Amino acid sequence: MAAVESLRELAGPRGEGDPGGVLKHSDGPWLRAARGADELVAHLGPVPGELAIAHEGLAHGAGELSALAELAAVRDSWERRIRLARDECGSLAGKLRAVARAQGSTDEAVRASFAPQARHGGEHR
Repeated sequence: MAAVESLRELAGPRGEGDPGGVLKHSDGPWLRAARGADELVAHLGPVPGELAIAHEGLAHGAGELSALAELAAVRDSWERRIRLARDECGSLAGKLRAVARAQGSTDEAVRASFAPQARHGGEHR
């Protein structure tokens, strides 16, 4: 009995729209997405400081305006949201890179599992 030599054999006869049964993996999309998440972290980095600068001096000379209390609550809310977005993007970047590494490791393990078959001409022993 012959061993399976490719994933195409496992897939059976080609159907319409079948790209040929060849499974290909590339870490490129995962790593591009991770870089995008890193860029968002960097882009959001200076925002809290910019908000602080924009709000400097607002309380002075404003008297008893109740809008200032509301403005402070809105600012706090935005600072919290920005911090959460930065944290999430930073976490996501690491997770995306981990997926790329894991898929690469899996690909290597599968390739290595076929190596003994290839050395023996694909014959099952």
